Amino acid sequence: MKKLLAHCIEGKTLSEEQAEQVMNLIMTGNATPSQIASLVSIMRLRGETVDELVGFAKSMKKHMTSIDYEHDVVDTCGTGGDGASTFNISTAAAIVTSSFKVKVAKHGNRAFTSKSGSADVIETLGIAIQTTQEEAIANLNKQNMSFLFAPMFHSSMKHAVNPRKEIGFRTVFNLLGPLANPANAKRQVIGVYSTDYAEKMAEALKRLGAEHVLLVTGRDGLDEISISTETDIVELKNGNITRYVFHPSDVGLKEGNLKDLKVSNPKESAELIERIFKGLAPESAENIVAINAAAALYVAGYISSLSDGVILAKEAIRNGAAIKQLMVLRNQVEESYA
Repeated sequence: MKKLLAHCIEGKTLSEEQAEQVMNLIMTGNATPSQIASLVSIMRLRGETVDELVGFAKSMKKHMTSIDYEHDVVDTCGTGGDGASTFNISTAAAIVTSSFKVKVAKHGNRAFTSKSGSADVIETLGIAIQTTQEEAIANLNKQNMSFLFAPMFHSSMKHAVNPRKEIGFRTVFNLLGPLANPANAKRQVIGVYSTDYAEKMAEALKRLGAEHVLLVTGRDGLDEISISTETDIVELKNGNITRYVFHPSDVGLKEGNLKDLKVSNPKESAELIERIFKGLAPESAENIVAINAAAALYVAGYISSLSDGVILAKEAIRNGAAIKQLMVLRNQVEESYA
């Protein structure tokens, strides 16, 4: 580890093999907290490379508890840490998406660099967090959605927890979560705090075998498809990477207000999500969930355009399908979709 750190401090980058070796050392407890903190700080300052992302992700995948599921699954796990203090948009979008019987394997964690992580709001909403392969598969079969709590499926990451918390800023670990879904999701919507990183992640995902992924960066700073301004989208589909700019008006939505999306903690986030599903929230909040759910339906192959997805997602919110799915996930009502 010392040798590889010395290599990095001189401004050199790691090959894919070296990166995998470094992450293996971290995963097996053979790197000290100081070494881990030094490594991720150096890399953050100079910028991580595609080779490094691929090598790190390969190591994480080898050490994680994998879920072997027979159907395609979709994930809406983002990089987090955009600092915008919005409610958990991708989690709400995942719930709406699963109301269409699309299998969603939502990967997530507690907050490290934000006020409300996906695990925090899932717990506050009263939804069970899946901690084993068996539970995850059962939930996917019966409820169409499973929440995969990262520490339970990436137990080897425990060695990096304290350095991450103590540093407090975004690191390569924020980028790696979406690259290492325990259910090996090949269809994803990934909110990324930087469009430059989105392009690197798209290249990494291509090499890791992803099929259809949208990497989205709102120009207002959101790591979601924004409702208030343009969003840069990097799309990986069938091995081809394209880039384009999206505006809410492209799908018939008017620009919204970010103030309508702000929360201070998981409780406020959960309350806003429930109000959205009951039709009691500001239009901006409903619309941002609709467009991000539309993106998930699009990568799932459920619909062929974001415009169609927005219409369906808004319908699911307004006809009660979304709130019913929330109740299903809470086990307050039973409905088998298998």
